[in-house]
Amino acid sequence: MAYQDVARNIELLKNEIPAGVELVAVSKFHPAEALLEAYKVGQRRFGESRVQELLKKKTELPADIEWHFIGHLQTNKVKMLVGEVSLIESVDTEHLLEMIDKESDKAGVDSKVLMQLHVAREETKFGFTPDELLEFFRNKGYEKLKRTHICGVMGMASNTDDMNRVREDFRLIRSVFDRIKAETPDLRGFDMVSMGMSGDWPVAVEEGSNLIRVGTRIFGEREY
Repeated sequence: MAYQDVARNIELLKNEIPAGVELVAVSKFHPAEALLEAYKVGQRRFGESRVQELLKKKTELPADIEWHFIGHLQTNKVKMLVGEVSLIESVDTEHLLEMIDKESDKAGVDSKVLMQLHVAREETKFGFTPDELLEFFRNKGYEKLKRTHICGVMGMASNTDDMNRVREDFRLIRSVFDRIKAETPDLRGFDMVSMGMSGDWPVAVEEGSNLIRVGTRIFGEREY
């Protein structure tokens, strides 16, 4: 796809997305000039899954972009990432959360994160099980954080054409979010549910997503 189509794709997509739902343009593997086309029509939130690629693009693009890290974050890359992004969407273990908090404290910056839920069939995907995440919040694990704020949850549906299964996965993610809110009323600023991608975001929104991550629909197939 020619990158001059990006602006049109963004505008078409934004006309479809309901009010109250935010868009992360998943720009991983696409060059800075493709992101700039989206930027020109008002897109400011971009998602990357590799630390070095994100940091390189950040130097090449306007400073008011909100960068979301959406990939699996290795603990040895945390130090490079804190202070460089608006949101880390993929906190998949308590150890990683502790590392983000430790490095944020050292750097004197505040970090915002989402906790990643694993509800999909694929064993290869990362994240907390619903029971693990509920237990973390019941134990008020967030209270020991110094410079890290948990803003909500992120999850992916199973990679299947069975949209009933996809809907069930999204419904489960949203129900865990709702239970956390109900069981920890002292939790503040916990209001983001990031789920839904190019092929399934309308279902995700129907099931309660307020942040969608769309790549192929905007930029075309990835360039590896």
